Amino acid sequence: MPIATVNPANGETLRTFEALDGAGIEQRLAAADSAFRRYRTTGFAERARLLNQAAVLLDEDQRDIARTMTIEMGKPIGAARAEAAKCAKAMRWYAAHAEELLADQYPSAADVRDSGASRAYVHYRPLGAVLAVMPWNFPLWQVVRFAAPALMAGNVGLLKHASNVPQTAMYLEGLFRRAGFPAGCFQSLLVGSGAVEGILRDGRVAAATLTGSEPAGRSVASIAGDEVKHTVLELGGSDPYLVMPSADVARAARTAVTARVQNNGQSCIAAKRFIVHTEVYDEFAERFTVGMNDLTVGDPMEESTDVGPLASAQGRADLEELVDDAVRQGATALCGGARPEGLAPGLERGWFYAPTVLAGITPAMRIHHEETFGPVASLYRVDGLDEAVALANDSPFGLSSNVWTRDQDEARRCVRDLEAGGVFFNGMTASHPALPFGGVKRSGYGRELAGQGIRAFCNATTVWYGPEPVGATS
Repeated sequence: MPIATVNPANGETLRTFEALDGAGIEQRLAAADSAFRRYRTTGFAERARLLNQAAVLLDEDQRDIARTMTIEMGKPIGAARAEAAKCAKAMRWYAAHAEELLADQYPSAADVRDSGASRAYVHYRPLGAVLAVMPWNFPLWQVVRFAAPALMAGNVGLLKHASNVPQTAMYLEGLFRRAGFPAGCFQSLLVGSGAVEGILRDGRVAAATLTGSEPAGRSVASIAGDEVKHTVLELGGSDPYLVMPSADVARAARTAVTARVQNNGQSCIAAKRFIVHTEVYDEFAERFTVGMNDLTVGDPMEESTDVGPLASAQGRADLEELVDDAVRQGATALCGGARPEGLAPGLERGWFYAPTVLAGITPAMRIHHEETFGPVASLYRVDGLDEAVALANDSPFGLSSNVWTRDQDEARRCVRDLEAGGVFFNGMTASHPALPFGGVKRSGYGRELAGQGIRAFCNATTVWYGPEPVGATS
């Protein structure tokens, strides 16, 4: 794939970029290694000062970088501004909390008495250069939720961003440089996917984090495993959205629309499988379908647009294949199911797809097992909670889940039984810097954000002192 900005609203190629050659990659790896040796010794106060300054600059740049994101990958402009604001918030959160999250941890004296230690504790040290292989769907947020904790821990970052968002990648490098981070602390590598293996195998790269597809995750995990390097993977998701009889059905249906089409439906944590109890199924299906059908599809630069284009022609083709396969095998499109008509002049070449609700999904259909990365919802009818949970778990993915119920027993059972990295009650899944984020099964492993996220790329060092004081002489 060429490294280029291609406007998905009209298919126009706006800018192309030359990939780094071997010498360019070597120069950046050397700079990262040199930067880490110095930066790792800075204190939390200095790191926080730098990260807070990055947040200030990001707030100032919000409108411009939002336009860049929308031009590069098609998200509605309002959502792009909100993404930039969320990134600044996360930077400030880690600047405020990193020292506390990485404070030395002391077991009680009684717990270590039989170890022979006069004193023992756990100390967190940075690992080094962390390679981040990041996707295009949240081109700022996916990066910042790795970069903010990594930099506050004393690591340095190497970003291999998706090839269709090069200007966002370059902006991020410039942002941290303008904030005052030492040269080499955060660098964007404009390279194709074929260069990732060589970079990851380099001894100056300590670890990797990837958000993306399952095949990409398998590849990075395999290479890192061969090199015995730590990884965190956040892969696909096919999140269930359970609606039980005690739920506020009207509110559940309104929220379901947003949960499905956020970011034009291109979100790993978007709700995708709507599993509804038969007692409230008809009401939910009608409200949900009306809500999806009423969405405005169009130019993502327009404030009134709810759903913009998909990020690539291939992404739309993949989505169409899933919908067509389901319909051929008996699924019913309650709305959508095709490319939208009546788009404004100039958008007919864009990669748009109409918000779609499919009912009558069966396990024989590909869409039952595969992730739908676009504004397409799968609707299921179930007779009770046991069936709902079994259906929710009948997926290779386990990123997050949503449950609408007012029944405490049902809630407890869902926390116990749903195979997911998160269970969100009476609302939609969202990431927050204070809460760990990640999945199970083929949705990946490890956690981003919160304390787990900042400690993911630290060396938890055991420090042990014997009875003889350090510095004593014979």
